[in-house]
Amino acid sequence: MSSYRKELWINVKQPMDFINITPQVEECLQESGIKNGLVLIHAMQVTASVLIDVDEIGLRQDYEHWLEDLAPHDPITRYHHNRRGEANADAHLKRQVLGRGITLAATDGKLELGWWEQIFYIELDGLHGEYVLVKIIGDK
Repeated sequence: MSSYRKELWINVKQPMDFINITPQVEECLQESGIKNGLVLIHAMQVTASVLIDVDEIGLRQDYEHWLEDLAPHDPITRYHHNRRGEANADAHLKRQVLGRGITLAATDGKLELGWWEQIFYIELDGLHGEYVLVKIIGDK
């Protein structure tokens, strides 16, 4: 069994940003040389997530509205966490709904994604320059 690790550094452009990282993860799989195994993809920022869905602007807008309805940013005084000098409690709560990351199967050197599925990094708290950890384990 072999393993591979890479950090994908992400530059977000807006406070809540959805970035398609599918091509970078596919490149990692090719670099690893691993043909059959597991691909773990985790956001290494406590207010970010990685998920799989369709790359469609309307759906991204639906996510933004839904997440804001679940944990509104304002008023920031509603959250105990923000009373300690932070202003991102809502982002922490949103991340708990979305999760930290995903695990995919790799078969014959390809990611096992369904029709239309893509991998997204989602930043929930501003313009952080953070990274996604890609860890691949399996057989070459």
